[in-house]
Amino acid sequence: MSHLSPTVFRVGEFRFFFFFFSRDESRPHVHVRHPDGEAKFWLSPTVELASKIGLSSQRIKEAERLFEARHQEIINAWKIHFGG
Repeated sequence: MSHLSPTVFRVGEFRFFFFFFSRDESRPHVHVRHPDGEAKFWLSPTVELASKIGLSSQRIKEAERLFEARHQEIINAWKIHFGG
């Protein structure tokens, strides 16, 4: 599964990753999976929550904090994985 959805990083029960076909969308983004559900965050042009399924407001806030703290790492991983 790792070649189809490479993991950027894990923290606790959160896994931040790209789907193999993520490049097909017009905006760079990262997916976040947790046992309670999942979310997607846009990386640019603005950093924002794109969607969520099953995650409570508290879990979304936790994911957002992790996302913001490691935003540049995610951007760098996107560039390495998808180019440019």
